Amino acid sequence: MSALARWCHRHRLVTVLLWVGLLVGLGAASGAVGTKYSDSMSMPATESSKALDLLRADMPAAAGDTDTVVWHTDHGSVKDPATEERMTKALEAIAGSPSVASVVGPYDPQGAQQVSADGSTAYAQVTFTKDARDVPVADVDRVIELAEDARTDGLDVQLGGQAIQNTESEMGATSELIGIVAALVVMTLVFRSLWAAALPILTAVAGVGTGVIGTGLLSHGMSVASVAPTLGVLVGLGVGIDYALFIVNRHRKGLMAGLSVQESVVKALNTSGRAVLFAGLTVVIALLGMLILGIGFLNGMAISAALTVAMTVLAAITLLPAMLGMLKLRVLSRAQRRRLAEEGPSALPTSGFWARWALRVQARPIGKAVVALLVMVAVSLPVFSLRLGTSDAGNNPQSTTSRQAYDLMADGFGPGSNGPLLLVAEAPGPQERAALDGLVAELKGVDGVAQVAAAPMQDGRQIATVRVVPTTSPQSAETSELITDLRDRVIPQAEAGTGLKVYVGGATATAADFADVLIGKLPLFIGIIVGLGCLLMMVAFRSVLVPLIGVAMNLLTMGVAFGAIVAVFQWGWGSEALGVGAAGPVEAFAPVMIIAILFGLSMDYQVFLISRMHEEWTHTRDNRRAVRVGHGETGQVITAAAVIMACVFAAFVFAGQRMIAEFGMGLALAVLLDVLVLRMVLVPALMHRFGRANWWLPRWLDRLLPHVSVEGEPDPAPVPDPEHEPIPAVTR
Repeated sequence: MSALARWCHRHRLVTVLLWVGLLVGLGAASGAVGTKYSDSMSMPATESSKALDLLRADMPAAAGDTDTVVWHTDHGSVKDPATEERMTKALEAIAGSPSVASVVGPYDPQGAQQVSADGSTAYAQVTFTKDARDVPVADVDRVIELAEDARTDGLDVQLGGQAIQNTESEMGATSELIGIVAALVVMTLVFRSLWAAALPILTAVAGVGTGVIGTGLLSHGMSVASVAPTLGVLVGLGVGIDYALFIVNRHRKGLMAGLSVQESVVKALNTSGRAVLFAGLTVVIALLGMLILGIGFLNGMAISAALTVAMTVLAAITLLPAMLGMLKLRVLSRAQRRRLAEEGPSALPTSGFWARWALRVQARPIGKAVVALLVMVAVSLPVFSLRLGTSDAGNNPQSTTSRQAYDLMADGFGPGSNGPLLLVAEAPGPQERAALDGLVAELKGVDGVAQVAAAPMQDGRQIATVRVVPTTSPQSAETSELITDLRDRVIPQAEAGTGLKVYVGGATATAADFADVLIGKLPLFIGIIVGLGCLLMMVAFRSVLVPLIGVAMNLLTMGVAFGAIVAVFQWGWGSEALGVGAAGPVEAFAPVMIIAILFGLSMDYQVFLISRMHEEWTHTRDNRRAVRVGHGETGQVITAAAVIMACVFAAFVFAGQRMIAEFGMGLALAVLLDVLVLRMVLVPALMHRFGRANWWLPRWLDRLLPHVSVEGEPDPAPVPDPEHEPIPAVTR
């Protein structure tokens, strides 16, 4: 790190220009080729994917995204001549729009069932030529405009469907700006210098900018979800600001100790910079751990988020040293510069609140540990009610057209009309077609089925479709149970003794399959990233107990995150007030993403806290002093970092996207409690209680593990320690 720091400092202008050139070059490339995001959640081995593949092969026109135009009249019937004429013209115009394959309305013979029992509500099905993610936004906007033009004072017209929702999920830069401003305020209060506060912001923005633009370019080579850039900004801003904050804080200490600007930069990179590199590596490893799941939708998100984190680390260890060299002593406050000039070198004060708090924790560790543990457990309790699934338009904000269309459909045709199941059948011969007719008849009497409609089978085709409307909403547990019942009992009975093959597909079935696959692979994922995290901590701190403490704390932090998410988004405690819609299931992929992100971030704080303790332990072999000094000296900067990261995450709660709001809410509260309760209370309390056992490592394991210095300073000659091999007694 020393050589890199010296080069970046000496060639600071070149380093800054290289970063500017990288941003401009990536931006130009992105402007030239654009992006190609994909939101497909289908997986090849699932039944819903097989259904979709059959449709694409035999009936490509029916495989495109199907959206809904729904209208409701306050007076009379939707079949009144004036209403029928108005809506017929609108539907004809939509049918002639670009990217629209077909429109089936209630005024057509095949759409006769698309009028509610009381005659006040009707809907039309608009099928696009492509999947929702591939339909140009301008073409969807044209459909929305034509439908909304039909509205009158007594005629409400709304639109729903995935393509429609995609136009509502565009998020501006408001959330990012709120997070950045909050971070700037916190760092200004901590550093008392606007320059010092601005540096972490500039560093993080450079890293996140290159990462997000790179993600857009990456979408041309692999499947990357459209939410990936927003997720990258959310994670990248948080970790990028924090990483730069730790380096700037160490650099300021070096300047106040009398080091030259260059030597202070070198020492900051060789100590805090190493910790940043190690911490960033843990985040990247945790994110890339999602690749073992083998799910395309998550692979792209994992790689893009890991890329953004890697770029923020690169910015922290290259761009930041260059900017520190340009600012020289201006990273200190005016009072500090004046004191340095008048009184000469001096250490920054270490007798503040956190030093006093460290003494209090050392004096009574058990009581404080019990209180901290109770707080974390209490907040985590809702996690035992966690239900994974996929939210539907009923969870969208009430102001959106997709939510209003959902409500109109639910009121007029029942909640299941918003997520019908699509059965795709292979019926090559008369026997199979007769079996299919029998299945259609039986479906009408199945519990949980509100309506069954079989499309006429065209001559010469062997593929047929059956539309099944559940009695419950797409996101409800009862709908998932119906899908299971159809697949395990009803359909196999109809297929028995024939060549008939029927697959349950449609958006609702696809979402259920996605959730089932993720839940099945979640234990493996958790086991792998926990094991890798333990190994990294063991290598860094030459200890068995410290990694185990870290893993236990990380699991508590994850419990807090999911407890908050369940309470707000699944139970609905304030969800409407936050603008994220009504209560519903937690997004199926949220656990994987949040576990990966939180495990990495929690390890970051553990690394920064324990590295200072380990540094002191290496020099003194006094556990009580090592824990107290590490706790007291890192308390302010780690707490400030947590507050900054929580502000960045919390800003995304109000962005209007439910899945991003889930990440923001869970991560913000988890990070705050992780630092304030776990790292500042429970971890030091336990380490005081365990005594010298904290730093025990069997000699045979010590020989096997590679030696890596997170602190970056050479270890002093070892102090004789006759208790190194046996596990010492646990003492205060």
